[in-house]
Amino acid sequence: KTSRLKNSRQASRSGPTKRFFTAMASWKEQWIEAVSKIRSDLGYENSAEQLRILQKTGLLKLTDLKDDPSKFFEAHRLLARHAPQLGPGFWIRFTVHYNLFAGSVLAVGDDDQIKQLDSIQKSGLLGCFGLTEKLAGVNSGGVVNTTADWDDKTQEFVLVSPDVGAHKNWISQGLVGDLAVVVADLRIDGKRYGPHAFLTELRRDGKPVPNVEFGDMGRKTVGNDLDNAWISFNGARVPHAALLRRFADVKPGSGGTYISKQKGLTNMAMIGQRLFTGRVAVAWAAITFTRKLYEMTRTYSDNKTCWGPKGNTSLTTVPQLKNLYVRADDILKKLETFVGQCEKELSVCLKAGDVPPVKLQDAIACAKILASETCIDLCFRLKQDVGSYALMGDTGFEQMDFLQACKFAEGDSRILMQKLARDRVKVTTPVGSSSEQTLAADLQAAMKSGATAWDENFDKVYDLAWHVVKRNVEGMCPAIGGVVQPVGLSKI
Repeated sequence: KTSRLKNSRQASRSGPTKRFFTAMASWKEQWIEAVSKIRSDLGYENSAEQLRILQKTGLLKLTDLKDDPSKFFEAHRLLARHAPQLGPGFWIRFTVHYNLFAGSVLAVGDDDQIKQLDSIQKSGLLGCFGLTEKLAGVNSGGVVNTTADWDDKTQEFVLVSPDVGAHKNWISQGLVGDLAVVVADLRIDGKRYGPHAFLTELRRDGKPVPNVEFGDMGRKTVGNDLDNAWISFNGARVPHAALLRRFADVKPGSGGTYISKQKGLTNMAMIGQRLFTGRVAVAWAAITFTRKLYEMTRTYSDNKTCWGPKGNTSLTTVPQLKNLYVRADDILKKLETFVGQCEKELSVCLKAGDVPPVKLQDAIACAKILASETCIDLCFRLKQDVGSYALMGDTGFEQMDFLQACKFAEGDSRILMQKLARDRVKVTTPVGSSSEQTLAADLQAAMKSGATAWDENFDKVYDLAWHVVKRNVEGMCPAIGGVVQPVGLSKI
């Protein structure tokens, strides 16, 4: 009887689990089929149309980032497998829409604004993310000069780019997007309240709305099926309802009153949550691109016959290439374990609506740095060792700047490393290896001589950051053993 009860309980637990995996497998097949039709040779307007069609299938909902993060991340991975053939254009278009645009609405929009995502998806409307400004550059978010002045008479916000430096810059999908989440400095009666997010129209029926100007950033080395725009706001008016207002709002009347709905949380801090999901997605994209490029190249080298004094053999048997295949597989497995653990822990936070703890935030930054830089190294090594095949078109090597996009996206590797180092220098208690502690002490002492000391000791800054990366990886996933420093992060 006890055995029957035990088996019954196991069956009841396995039932939902089995149904979940069956449903996930079915969804995966449908998603693979849908993205297999994507092309990169159609121009940016037709590329955008492909995304409109894809989102209208409803296979991936704009709310899945919160409701079903495993599906959200898997969709990114499966799409990245096509990057060696397609380049980075469509993958970036996709993640800008689903992560940066829709994800920001999920993060700082109220319930009514989040409900709008359903109609946006069904209508096939596309969104972009207006944060980066020309003057701010890599300090995006830290410097926001676009203003949003509250007009109490009309109950509207007036968006203005006061100068060229405030133009929104490198806005992916900016030349075709119907909507945008625009980050601007909210001002009421001249008083500044800092960066806030506004869900705004850019186009109606395909035509730009009044007082918004667009320009093309120009031709790129890869990904020219993606439009990258600069955007200038010249007194564009948006309604009161445009302010994404989960954490803050403006009460009309008497000139307008700023309302903070939750102490300790700001719109900008919550918008930053998209950087965490984006960094995990980018890390996976770099790994997936590298896996696919190695797979394609291995197929070629296995079938490339080479003369030998004791008989013909395949190119794969050349010692350095043979060793590289083995070494790369081992390194990528370690990366997959670490990034997978970051995704697992982040998904718990996403479902619960919680801000990831600082320890996880640091681990995710480390994952993005390590994955993008390691994959750049591995693919460059492969290019050097496989011979003239790497010069040929349609081999995937011509799309290697996909990895440059991974390096820069959601926080440049060097900028993230400087943040890790600065945070570490602020810690006065012993943390990490003796080498890490020595580097931290050296920088703490150097900083007493003035602000220029940080730049003058840049080698030590990056050395310290690497120790922090290594400690985070080995602390979260001790079973994977040590990690190798990518060449791109070593001293010049």
